[in-house]
Amino acid sequence: MKNVSLAFLLVVTSLTAVAQKKQTTAASSTPANYAALVAEVTPQLTTWRRHFHEHPELSNREFNTGKYIANYMRSIGYEVKENVANTGVVAVLKGGKPGPVVALRADIDALPVTERNSLPFASKVVTEYNGQKVGVMHACGHDAHTSILMGTATVLKKMQADVPGTVVFLFQPAEEGSPEGEEGGAQLMIKQGVLENPKVDVVFGMHIKTEVPVGEIQYKPQGFMASSDWIKIVVNGKGAHGSKPWTGVDPIAASAQIIQGLQNIVSRQMELTKAPVVITIGAIHSGVRNNIIPESCEMIGTLRTLDPAMQKELHERIKNTVSHIAASAGATADVTISTKTLVTYNDPALVKLTVPFLETAAGKGNVKERDWDTGAEDFSFFGEKTPAFFFYLGAMPKGMKPSEASLHHTPEFFIDESGFDLGVKAFCQLVFDYAGTKK
Repeated sequence: MKNVSLAFLLVVTSLTAVAQKKQTTAASSTPANYAALVAEVTPQLTTWRRHFHEHPELSNREFNTGKYIANYMRSIGYEVKENVANTGVVAVLKGGKPGPVVALRADIDALPVTERNSLPFASKVVTEYNGQKVGVMHACGHDAHTSILMGTATVLKKMQADVPGTVVFLFQPAEEGSPEGEEGGAQLMIKQGVLENPKVDVVFGMHIKTEVPVGEIQYKPQGFMASSDWIKIVVNGKGAHGSKPWTGVDPIAASAQIIQGLQNIVSRQMELTKAPVVITIGAIHSGVRNNIIPESCEMIGTLRTLDPAMQKELHERIKNTVSHIAASAGATADVTISTKTLVTYNDPALVKLTVPFLETAAGKGNVKERDWDTGAEDFSFFGEKTPAFFFYLGAMPKGMKPSEASLHHTPEFFIDESGFDLGVKAFCQLVFDYAGTKK
């Protein structure tokens, strides 16, 4: 019995030693000067971010942003492709050691939002969007994403001889959606072959998150962020004098009932224990005068789902509900639904494999699994073509409650810049450690 116990102890000790050796290998996969190089580039991350923040550009109009990125990447020795997907930039680093092809992506566009804060680098840019004069602002953190990827490119270039495999840097325009009638974003980058030459094995991306504490990384396997559909509903009635509504068909009244009916789809027809569903009407336009019942009413909005089957079902239920409510009022309705993003899907095997690498970068207690998010990302199109992993990087000041954090896509959007270096560490660690799994 003692001999059996001794043999068991020896086996356990041996396995423990192997595990410790693997952990040591993972922790030391980066070159000895890696930490110093990250520290060296860290101040520049803030400088870049503030430059981009002060000079934002809308989707498919990132002309100066793309030029700035391309010029910098050339200055540190990269061969650069410009005007990819209209205004994007792609650069490739061939490492000194054999390994896979890893793509790292950052989005570079801003939003039609007028900034409202006292930051010395606040945007004062004004432009025209959908026929209206609007402010332009990095109200979602794309300026930070761009800076982090530039910093990652800087560090990896200085370690090129030790980099395993090839790294493709994707500076993607138009993540927020191309202007009406234009192509752009991840779909156009893919169409133009950014994942093919060289053939990408895996793609990683991150997003600043104001409700996540600085220094933390959060992720979710499988469905992480929602698909995004844009919906347009045109209700066709019959014009009349406002004093005699019975002589016409009021499209505004019918539209009000339709909006209520759409919310009943969410609350009464969709299986919400399976996955969330959101229907939001963001604008409604009709009529020109107090006492004239107009002939038509137009509504536009967005749909969010986290399950492809539920997305298809939602489309059918919306069309059915809209047509029947319109008919009950004596009106007709046209429904147009266009898909802007897919569900951002994190390959479960890839997540399981690479989360320990993020823990090496951030510390094990700072990498946490979370629930899904009804926000959307066109990074999802990369994941349709190759294994992908997208995660959140914390940007909320320490000590602040998530309920107190500024919201994305709002004039008060604010991020803590002190966690940008973790973004660089995470990307670099993924490059080195993922390659180690392919030996």
